[in-house]
Amino acid sequence: MYKYETHLHTAPVSKCARAGVRETLEYYKSIGYDGVFITNHFLDGNINIDRSESYENKINFYFSDYEAGVAIGKEIGLKVFLGVELSYGGGTDFLVYGLGKEWFLANPQIMELPMKKKLEFMAENGGFVVQAHPFRERDYIDHIRLFPRSVHAVEIINTSNTDFSNKMSKIYADMYELPQVAGSDNHGGPKKPDLAGVETDEPINCEADYARMVLDGQAKVFTWNRED
Repeated sequence: MYKYETHLHTAPVSKCARAGVRETLEYYKSIGYDGVFITNHFLDGNINIDRSESYENKINFYFSDYEAGVAIGKEIGLKVFLGVELSYGGGTDFLVYGLGKEWFLANPQIMELPMKKKLEFMAENGGFVVQAHPFRERDYIDHIRLFPRSVHAVEIINTSNTDFSNKMSKIYADMYELPQVAGSDNHGGPKKPDLAGVETDEPINCEADYARMVLDGQAKVFTWNRED
């Protein structure tokens, strides 16, 4: 089986990340993962850049961790793929895979779109949309928002959230008959002992492979804990 992390933050792009790209990727390589998706907070979230910078400068900075990750991945033998984490209302988040840097540079209007229209537009342009940790509860989240008609899949296991919120996420996915994925939401690199992801029988070679395998039921969720 091939193992992949689907939800990962790195410094310096994600302001809340506590580990850099190299140490994070070397950690995943050392514990037997075959690849990771770097899914840093997008421009609407906790990104570590001055908001007054131009859209182009923000995009170039945003992709810098991923681009560094691709080079490091080739060096150490770990596949590195791209995702973005969109944020809405301070707590409703979506992982979007399959849209690259040139697409984002060409579509600055996405920053002005309401979230539902933004997700639909990205999906129409080839994006694979996952609602991340839909039942996460935090002091700064005033209410839970669900977008079952605007996503392709649901993250039902997120090892940075509670068992209760994960169980609720699975109920949500089951009731709407949405494909299910898992991820760690790792902000700490090697400091995070409990991880999650997807396993596949065949290797993932691009973001489109990941989307296809999830939609076809070929990607299975798993959890891993170094204390076990």
